[in-house]
Amino acid sequence: MNHPGAPRIAITVSDPSRSSDPALLGEKQRRYADALARHGAEPVFVHAGLPARAIADALATMDGLLLSGGRDIDPARYGRPRHPNESVETDRDALEADAWAAAAERALPVVGVCRGFQAINVFTGGTLIQHLDGHVEPPGRPGRVTMHPLRVEPGTRLARILFPTNVRGGVLEVNSSHHQGVGAADLAPGLIPNARAASPVGELVEGLETRDGRFVLGVQCHPERTDSTPKQFERLFAFFVDAARGPLSGR
Repeated sequence: MNHPGAPRIAITVSDPSRSSDPALLGEKQRRYADALARHGAEPVFVHAGLPARAIADALATMDGLLLSGGRDIDPARYGRPRHPNESVETDRDALEADAWAAAAERALPVVGVCRGFQAINVFTGGTLIQHLDGHVEPPGRPGRVTMHPLRVEPGTRLARILFPTNVRGGVLEVNSSHHQGVGAADLAPGLIPNARAASPVGELVEGLETRDGRFVLGVQCHPERTDSTPKQFERLFAFFVDAARGPLSGR
């Protein structure tokens, strides 16, 4: 379903009623909506606390899906025991698995951010590194953000979006706010890496896309955080919204 005018993009998020700081969570969630609205989309938040009918309606009428950041995915979904550092949301996992399946059935465009990037990998048959040191924002230091270089792979869809005049891709400094990751051996069949970053445990895959050409992109960083994101990532949201408009959108 492609709505005339503004494409409707479902954003899966954590249930605000369960947060210890609903105002802060709401601010983080609005960044995703603002990024999509800047390019003409109608963002619709979906979380596990909504009535089943509201969730079903949102998934049935969406033109695109954004899997946002949040807590860890239950490692039972990829055959691993739970790590002591993990904090999971099993009902959100179930909601996002349903949303992913609904988007796949209709070949809708999907973008995954941080947890959402990891969710795409897990839902497609991949696994995760369950704990990484040194990738999370410094505790108790508001406004300070951990940053690291991200190498965008040449010839990928992400490279064409971020570097339209340079087919060789490039390197960008991005924010880092995660304690899990995807190693080369964790990547699901059917996905290809479009960005990588160094880490103490070896090279990490920090961006992914599909081999079949469908518009499915995941990034480990948080491009909705414009205070710590290279301006090139605004093009990711623009291309995503255009993809949600359908094949006649012009991009």
